[in-house]
Amino acid sequence: MKILINSILVVCAIVLAWICYASIMGPIKFDDEKARREKVIISRLIDIRKAQEEYRLQHQGKYTDSFDSLIDFVKNAKRAYLIKEGVLSDEQLDKGLTEAKAAAIVRSGDAAAIAANGLTGFRRDTIWKSISDTIFGVGFNADSLRYIPFSNGQQFKMAARSDTTDKGQPLNLFEARCAYKTYLSDLDHQELVNLEKLQGQLYKYCGLKVGDIEAPNNNAGNWE
Repeated sequence: MKILINSILVVCAIVLAWICYASIMGPIKFDDEKARREKVIISRLIDIRKAQEEYRLQHQGKYTDSFDSLIDFVKNAKRAYLIKEGVLSDEQLDKGLTEAKAAAIVRSGDAAAIAANGLTGFRRDTIWKSISDTIFGVGFNADSLRYIPFSNGQQFKMAARSDTTDKGQPLNLFEARCAYKTYLSDLDHQELVNLEKLQGQLYKYCGLKVGDIEAPNNNAGNWE
């Protein structure tokens, strides 16, 4: 009987030790995996922000609330770059030579005029480069912008706002977001519930978000 009781006590001690271990390691594992996933998701949200800010530059200051439009823009839009070689001297400027005039002379191909005006080696050209290659790098998959990593194909929620301030100034805002439950639902349920409860108590968004359509925030992410 004594041996049986001791065996039961040993088993109970092991179970209690395991419960204590799990209660400590459970939240740690959850937080570690949350941090790992959010690093990837934040990178995707930053890419969305880059695309939206470039889109705005080429669309009269407005953002888009459509991933179809944004992805098409990244795939097909181009950005102008000015190639500048050579600088006009004070003497050339005093004679009335401007950047525009100098560029026109060079583009004319008149070798005598180019030499006479001291423009050998002077160049002003505009070239166009792909938005995708220049902002994201060659081989970037624009179609991936809409999808939330670790979510089994769920998409970010995106919204845009075009309005005016009380003073009549244009107000253009956007946001892209994903809730915790879209990318953490396969982890410890209670830890997810605790996280969402805490965020709610702090009046914070329960997930990751960049930009804000309610108030200007310079397109900051809520992790920044």
